[in-house]
Amino acid sequence: MLEYEQFEEKTIERKEIYHGAIIDVAVDDVRLPDGKLAKRELVFHPGGVGIIAFDDQNRLLLVKQFRKPLEKVILEIPAGKIDPEESQTPERTAARELEEETGYRARKLKHVSSMYLSPGFANEIMHIYHAIDLQKVENPLAQDEDEVLELYALTFAEAKQAIDDQLICDAKTMYAIQYWELLIKGK
Repeated sequence: MLEYEQFEEKTIERKEIYHGAIIDVAVDDVRLPDGKLAKRELVFHPGGVGIIAFDDQNRLLLVKQFRKPLEKVILEIPAGKIDPEESQTPERTAARELEEETGYRARKLKHVSSMYLSPGFANEIMHIYHAIDLQKVENPLAQDEDEVLELYALTFAEAKQAIDDQLICDAKTMYAIQYWELLIKGK
């Protein structure tokens, strides 16, 4: 276990700046280990899931969508925010998001990893699952009303090219492709 006392920043005061549907923002005044004062801008997020799923031709399922912060369209693994009622069971979120975004269900969801995406200012955690034994759903759950998605299935070579072309540029999808590469090398 890492010792942290010599690194810990003690919160003196927190000012809540914004409470939204997806994130909350606060500014903390903190005392550094050396006694100096500093400010920390913090983003609080309920967490999310990402799903690594392959079709029956061993192609990675991706969704194409516009991402407003980037002002462009990118390809990503299916993913979504953990709803409050699912906070203790992110696997439920993964199953729901997989069906909503791809029209598939998995016989099994294997937890691969959990990671903090930007720990310098946000507490958002992403739980990554590998969807195993996909089944097409005749009447899948509806997509979120505010999402416009298109389903893609790429081979490994096509996915690597999509990285080079900056169509794939987010951390969770790049992680998924690295995971896929490890699966290939392990065979």
